Amino acid sequence: MQPKHIIIRRHFVVCLLALFFAGCEKPAFIRSPLPTIQIGSKTLAVEIADTPEKSVTGLMFRKELPPEQGMLFVFETPRQASFWMRNTTLPLSIAYLDQSGRITEIHDLHPLDETPVRSRHPNIAYALEVNRGWFEKNAIKAGDTALIPTLPPAR
Repeated sequence: MQPKHIIIRRHFVVCLLALFFAGCEKPAFIRSPLPTIQIGSKTLAVEIADTPEKSVTGLMFRKELPPEQGMLFVFETPRQASFWMRNTTLPLSIAYLDQSGRITEIHDLHPLDETPVRSRHPNIAYALEVNRGWFEKNAIKAGDTALIPTLPPAR
């Protein structure tokens, strides 16, 4: 028969491992940092939507988006882009960017509005969603260029 303290220790270790692996998300202490892009003097951490699944989901169902964070959508080939806000309760702004990272236009998006917001420019390679007003607050406008060093070119 094993001493009681060894049984308790094993039970504790098993419980601790179960808690560690039970979460749907990685615990904050082991999350890898998000890639960043530079626009003017501002650095923005971005989640990358570079697969059809990530692009379809985007920022749907989110309760918040940190102030200096956004989502960068990467298109396989440059095209006219279109976004809507189905199942998205966050007020957002979107910038459409060409292959060089130049912002061609910026639009405000309204929560839960399913009206498509199409780009005027026909060759959009990236779209960047941020909290509404972020571009204006940071004096970022059409014509500015985003430096995206860690991102491969649009496929």
